[in-house]
Amino acid sequence: MANKVEILAPAGDMTCLQAALDAGADAVYFGLGEFNMRQRAGINFTVADLPEIKRRCEEARPGNDPVKRYLTLNSIIFEDEMAKVDELIAAAKPYVDAFIVADWGVVAVCKKHGVPFHVSTQMSISNSTAVRFLREQGATRVVLARECTLDEVRRIVRDGGLEIECFVHGAQCVAESGRCLMSHDAYGCSASRGECRQPCRRTFVLKAVDLYSDGEGRPVHESDTEFTVTPHTVLSAKDLCSLPFVDKLIEAGIASFKIEGRARNPEYVMTVVGAYREAVDAVLAGTFTPELAETLVERTRRFFHREYSKGLYFGRPGVDQFTDGPNSFAKEVKRHSGVVLDYFLKAKVAQVKIQDAVLKVGDLVQVHGPTTGVQEFRIESLRRDDEIPEIAEKGTWVTFPAPRCRVGDKVFLICPTEHGGCA
Repeated sequence: MANKVEILAPAGDMTCLQAALDAGADAVYFGLGEFNMRQRAGINFTVADLPEIKRRCEEARPGNDPVKRYLTLNSIIFEDEMAKVDELIAAAKPYVDAFIVADWGVVAVCKKHGVPFHVSTQMSISNSTAVRFLREQGATRVVLARECTLDEVRRIVRDGGLEIECFVHGAQCVAESGRCLMSHDAYGCSASRGECRQPCRRTFVLKAVDLYSDGEGRPVHESDTEFTVTPHTVLSAKDLCSLPFVDKLIEAGIASFKIEGRARNPEYVMTVVGAYREAVDAVLAGTFTPELAETLVERTRRFFHREYSKGLYFGRPGVDQFTDGPNSFAKEVKRHSGVVLDYFLKAKVAQVKIQDAVLKVGDLVQVHGPTTGVQEFRIESLRRDDEIPEIAEKGTWVTFPAPRCRVGDKVFLICPTEHGGCA
């Protein structure tokens, strides 16, 4: 029997949180506005949200263990910020299961308050000696550096004596464990503070200086010394996708599968978490196959992603790690259509105000909301009082059968990208 493993999902806001819970996450990680690596994303919770987060996680799986909650405090912390960190940990203590940390000062504060802490990948832990040392310091889990190969992970699990968490899916950085200074140097926005502006994914103009075209000392003409490198070709790493070898990761003894999602949207969370839930359950049931893995990989291709790779699990340097294609290889995109005006619970019908993309019978739509999470379905029929319109046009309202949703929820049209992302 394979080892049981935790599926750890990102939760940037209440909609993403609900999407993660509905998709079967065992745990979620999130930030509180500052001191975390998703600071620039602009989607974080506040201390006031913690009771509601805890309630939802405890009620998500009746009769089973509650979904665990990990608070990210994994940026570098400056001298005059420690008092605020201390206050934040004290305030969050009753509502979270562990803090994810990357600064020794934050470790000290966690120990002071007697709260469990996980060592972030930002600490670049890549051997069992370091893991054993961190266990002595009170850590309850280590998130390994992304540079580790699968064989190294297996040996660290065996010899480290502590729970090991590894990233299994999502964006990667050329500074694998987050030590990049490029954004800081160019914009004054530190990647180690969750503020990365991703200059690595931009267009570069390269200019050669003092180069010669031949051995006789003749300089290269100026027009030959400057050229443009398009985005996503030099420093832009492919996304990690571990679904084809998720069984090997489980066999290695990894305790938690972490899905990257610093700025991911709710449909990404729903789709990716659901795919890994099905994959892990299949491994545990003995029904995991390459065919199932490929089906699940294709499912995750629906929404935003870059080209996929195996990361560094099978060797350094990574093979074919950098993408030379577009920023996203998504097969589908969402277009805002409107907002829910009312929901008739008995009839299971939503009334929607069309503000942007028009809707018609047969369209695939999603409804997003802080309580609703993500609901996806096809429109079976349209009505407007006694009318049966063929199209719900911008500026009108319409009703159609829908799963449970709430007033104010957003309605999106889901379109294949090959069709231009909706007409």
